[in-house]
Amino acid sequence: MKQFKPFVYGAAAALAFALTPQAHAVEVDYAQVLANTCAGCHGPDGASRGPAAPTIAGMNPEIFIEAMQDYREGKRPGTIMPRIAKGYSDEQIKLMAEYFSQQPFLRFAQPHDAKLVEKGAKLHDRYCEKCHEDGGKASAEAGVLAGQWMPYLHYQLEDYLAEKREYKEKNMKKRLTELVEKEGQKGLEAVLHFYASQK
Repeated sequence: MKQFKPFVYGAAAALAFALTPQAHAVEVDYAQVLANTCAGCHGPDGASRGPAAPTIAGMNPEIFIEAMQDYREGKRPGTIMPRIAKGYSDEQIKLMAEYFSQQPFLRFAQPHDAKLVEKGAKLHDRYCEKCHEDGGKASAEAGVLAGQWMPYLHYQLEDYLAEKREYKEKNMKKRLTELVEKEGQKGLEAVLHFYASQK
């Protein structure tokens, strides 16, 4: 009886397997693979479970790209992001930006003071609504604040006020300075409680 050579048999078996449905694996989404590297801090698909890491789901791609580049170039302070951002190329950052922009911004319940919320809503309307529309829920250029984690927003405001972060909009510096001068830290706290209350 004629025996098949191992090489021939192996090649035939490989060909047979290649023709089966199991061999046609789902194509890996490279953008999602890159985005998954952010999940440890920013949550699945960028929906942070808080409190210090922001939700980046639904983020404007241009804002995401600018933030990553600022971190990478040392223009924006952070705990570990300046180091992490250096590990990505411009093309990878662009892919992640597009991916996260397509994910839903999920809001999670945060403790907040009802009285401060009421005051914060009025202060938002006076100082923030022009750029952070719909009570901070919609903003194509300035970022979503409603439902963002309160500790994260607090840290960011501190960096702005200490001029550790560059103001992208001149009006923001003017309005934030005016808010602090007229309302003090309690005013800032009220605005943050208003954003934390949004669902």
